[in-house]
Amino acid sequence: MSVHAFSPAERDAVYRAIRERRDMRHFRPGPISSEVRQRLLAAAHQAPSVGLMQPWRFIRITETDLRRRLHALVDAERVRTAEALGERGDAFMRLKVEGILDCGELWVAALMDRREEHVFGRRTLPEMDLASVACAIQNLWLAARAEGLGLGWVSLFDPQAVAQLLGIPPGGQPVAILCLGQVDAFYDAPMLEREGWDRRRPLHEFLFENAWGGAPSAVRKENHHDSER
Repeated sequence: MSVHAFSPAERDAVYRAIRERRDMRHFRPGPISSEVRQRLLAAAHQAPSVGLMQPWRFIRITETDLRRRLHALVDAERVRTAEALGERGDAFMRLKVEGILDCGELWVAALMDRREEHVFGRRTLPEMDLASVACAIQNLWLAARAEGLGLGWVSLFDPQAVAQLLGIPPGGQPVAILCLGQVDAFYDAPMLEREGWDRRRPLHEFLFENAWGGAPSAVRKENHHDSER
């Protein structure tokens, strides 16, 4: 074991937060203290970012009317998504896909403007700015789980409409509407898995070795042993 490793209890807590994180849709009313809110934002702000560009911006929504207008934009996109899904549209419409009107806190995570000025690490992969924002959201998600709070990532919206509503400058882009708040319970499995929408597939299906599609040595050995039985 590395001398830099956390204690067993600390390590288990990290893995527990990862394992029990859920994309929450069901919230109950209740405020979040300013101290907890600050800890969560600090966790998000400690995320890695390519070239240290720190492209994330968070907009806290405190006006009730603005919350309702965001909800209306999401609901409109929900209908359009159902239409695009064809025969699965009815099943999709039965899913609860957001908690915008119920959660204690509502934030919008966005990409900064003038990103073209940041070349370090982005010359050939400009989308790394989006990856950096995703890392910040994941930090926030795990910290929220450790605080006993639920967080739901909503991506059903027209980015231009949300940008216009929130006054995001040209070049900036909303990435996620984040519902944060108290919950009665965390789902025992991802909600879409519980609802039969899809399932989490085994890790080995996503792991290659040396080239795309190359089976890892551990899997090759396992298959070799199976063929001998």
